[in-house]
Amino acid sequence: MKSAVETLNPTRVRLTVEVPFEELKDSLDAAYKKINQQVTVKGFRKGKVPARVIDQRFGRGAVLEEAVNDALPKFYTEAVNEAEVDPLGQPEVDITELKDGETLNFTAEVDVRPTIEIPDFSGIEVEVDAVEVTDEDVEKSVEQLRERFASTSPVERAAEDGDVVTIDLEAKVGGEVLEDGIASGVSYTIGSGELLDGIDDAVKGLSAGEEATFTSELKGGSAAGQEAEVTVKVTQVAQRELPELDDDFAQLASEFDTLDELKADSRKRLADMKQYDQATQAQERVLDKLLELVEVPVPEKLLEDEIKTRKHNLEHHQLGQMGLDLAKYLEIQGKTEEEFETETREAAVKGIKTQFVLDELVKQEKLNVNQEELTEHLMRRAASSGMSPDQFAQAVVEQGQVPLLVGEVARGKALAAVVEKATVKDTNGEIVDLSDDEEETEAAEAAADSTEDAPAEEKTEG
Repeated sequence: MKSAVETLNPTRVRLTVEVPFEELKDSLDAAYKKINQQVTVKGFRKGKVPARVIDQRFGRGAVLEEAVNDALPKFYTEAVNEAEVDPLGQPEVDITELKDGETLNFTAEVDVRPTIEIPDFSGIEVEVDAVEVTDEDVEKSVEQLRERFASTSPVERAAEDGDVVTIDLEAKVGGEVLEDGIASGVSYTIGSGELLDGIDDAVKGLSAGEEATFTSELKGGSAAGQEAEVTVKVTQVAQRELPELDDDFAQLASEFDTLDELKADSRKRLADMKQYDQATQAQERVLDKLLELVEVPVPEKLLEDEIKTRKHNLEHHQLGQMGLDLAKYLEIQGKTEEEFETETREAAVKGIKTQFVLDELVKQEKLNVNQEELTEHLMRRAASSGMSPDQFAQAVVEQGQVPLLVGEVARGKALAAVVEKATVKDTNGEIVDLSDDEEETEAAEAAADSTEDAPAEEKTEG
């Protein structure tokens, strides 16, 4: 076999391959054997039909087609290895010549991973938010905890803001009650905004046994997005009672004996959260600066596939779970379709460039992923997916995605290495120390994982 490679552009090549006919012998033998098992010829036992009879009865062309289909992947792979290119996705193959007994010639055009030059990035500087926990932050956190321990007691009066009402609902569209438009015994806190628009004004002032009608756009169900006439009947009004903020509350709501200890713990938890947010912010801003320094050509077909994947995931998974379609989502977001298309393309480009650049850094820095790092990453991914580690690990293995997880960890390590050499200051001008390995690694993996929702790596694993 002879092959040559022609660079069509920085992200696409054409391989030209010439295969002497004798190199097709194994595939021809396999083709005759396969056809033998599929056909019946009078006078011959199944599987024992001679090759000349198969040629006469079914045509030599059918055998050649079967043999070529069998042989092409092997010869294509050999040509890729000889050319030392890193293909992305499937090739477009064109058989240019097939002469029985003489030769097989074909071309294969395929997108390839571009050659990337990583410049010196040690001068990168970024600014991040300072970690500051105010007394107001602590009070708000404790108040939220207090809300969780609120109790309710029925009252004989009209409903007010903050009350918990038990209600029956009936929704009509076009004067007809919807099949899924009736609900009874619904518990609702006035002012929470958790049900329909307009319901707060409708129930305020109502006592048990009274009802009101209002118009609202339905958020879900068979008539989602349509205007409905909704009748709400109050069956009970209950007053929420918050526990006193004292040591007894601290003992009820936590493992601490005093309210001061509870507040101190809340302050520490808030500081930890803000430090993680700060680390994530640093990673993302360093990544943006790094991408500005590197020229990264993006294969057009890979980009279009990435955009399609992102749209599909949004429409059929994320929005579907919320009972929304794309048009309604854009209306809620206040975006036009053109703005959505632009944002999706920009996100896809950034995701692909991020992967290319960090993968190149993984090679340059000779970064490896050990079992402990992979296990820790798997545990974090399992937690974010709502699956147990065992379930997530099983799914990853069954779907053959272990290399993808390894790639995610390696890219996180590559970005962490860039951040380590960058200068990170907070808004107070103080140098930020990101030396907490676990926090830094977790944040780096999150920032580097720009392609997780619509993984370009699925298409770019060579």
